[in-house]
Amino acid sequence: MYFDEYYLYLVVPTIILSLFAQIKVKSTFAKYSNIFCSRKITGVDAAALLMRVNNINDVKVEAVRGSLTDHYDPSAKKLRLSEPVYGSTSIAAVGVAAHETGHAIQHAVKWGPLVMRSTLVPAANIGSRFGPWLAIAGIFLSFPLLLNIGIVLFSAAVLFYVITLPVEFDASSRAIAILRANNVLSESELKGVKKVLTAAALTYVASALTAIASLLRFILLSRRRR
Repeated sequence: MYFDEYYLYLVVPTIILSLFAQIKVKSTFAKYSNIFCSRKITGVDAAALLMRVNNINDVKVEAVRGSLTDHYDPSAKKLRLSEPVYGSTSIAAVGVAAHETGHAIQHAVKWGPLVMRSTLVPAANIGSRFGPWLAIAGIFLSFPLLLNIGIVLFSAAVLFYVITLPVEFDASSRAIAILRANNVLSESELKGVKKVLTAAALTYVASALTAIASLLRFILLSRRRR
């Protein structure tokens, strides 16, 4: 790891925010995992219901190990719900399941930002894996071209993080709207869902800010070495 004043002033605060976001989402999820919805609907049932009312018939819902490992896989058309969500009737479980179903709905309607994010996955994977190391190598070796290549590669990863934000926000908005429209949860229960999804959204905001701060740091280091 290469430390400098830019890392201290730009990156460290976002890392602290990320740690806070992780603690917040875990504590909020834990709190509402102990509050059960009045209709006694499980996470998997909520996902099935939301997909049915949106005429999605080709997505399989399956359980996955772990906690907060829930995700929608567009390539396999599978909605994977973690153990604390799949069979639970808690407000947290229904909210998370509905959020992930929101991604399935985005995929079904070919929502622009989701399509763009999916297209960026290969470049983002390469950029996040090699970009920072090439940039740091360029700094140590006083090789501006290598530093600039690292910056360009890492920019793809940063763009992915930024585009992820509207994708996640929209999935939550869809989830809450559909849960309300179909009377799956009461208004008081929806308030709990909003708190869970807002806490989860903070983790994505923190990740995006960390990526942006890291990219800005490399750009400033590049300019300082000209």
